[in-house]
Amino acid sequence: MYGLTGSIATGKSTVARMLKQCGASIIDADQIAKAVTAPGEPGWYGVLEAFPEVATPEREIDRKKLASLIFEDEAKRRRLESIIHPLVFEQIKTEARILEQNGRVVFADIPLLYETNCQTWINFVVVVYVPEHVQLARLMQRDSLTEAEALRRIRAQWPIELKRQLADFVIDNSGTVLETQLQVDRLWQRIIE
Repeated sequence: MYGLTGSIATGKSTVARMLKQCGASIIDADQIAKAVTAPGEPGWYGVLEAFPEVATPEREIDRKKLASLIFEDEAKRRRLESIIHPLVFEQIKTEARILEQNGRVVFADIPLLYETNCQTWINFVVVVYVPEHVQLARLMQRDSLTEAEALRRIRAQWPIELKRQLADFVIDNSGTVLETQLQVDRLWQRIIE
């Protein structure tokens, strides 16, 4: 199994789509996190017990309120991660095992791969990279954040330069879409050979 990671606003979703078009099976940790925190699921109970203030009147999780809460308080962020990550990682491993048994090339798209030590059970890590100033500009524009808000979210993850150094493969996404696609195509060729 390959791990696909980067940092917020580096273009990991774009690279995941390109890999999928090449033929890879993508397991998206963010989608699994949403599934395990859907009403009635184990993560839902855990989140609402730990953070009752994020419950909507319909007893759903107000994800925007939760994000605001955890990016302002590291202890709360770690508490949320301790609830959700074990559920997500178990699901990723189960899905990957099934896909690999059927001959598929599997990429686990895990935003916090290094932060959560997933590289210990992932065979190879692909990091989607852009310099931090590009990351900051993209995040501010994409999410309509102030510079301070965007920097707080960027700093909640490991520095992209460190992730780049630790990677088995790096996709530099700071150029054009075509330049990124060419790098993805080269990586795919190496994998299938």
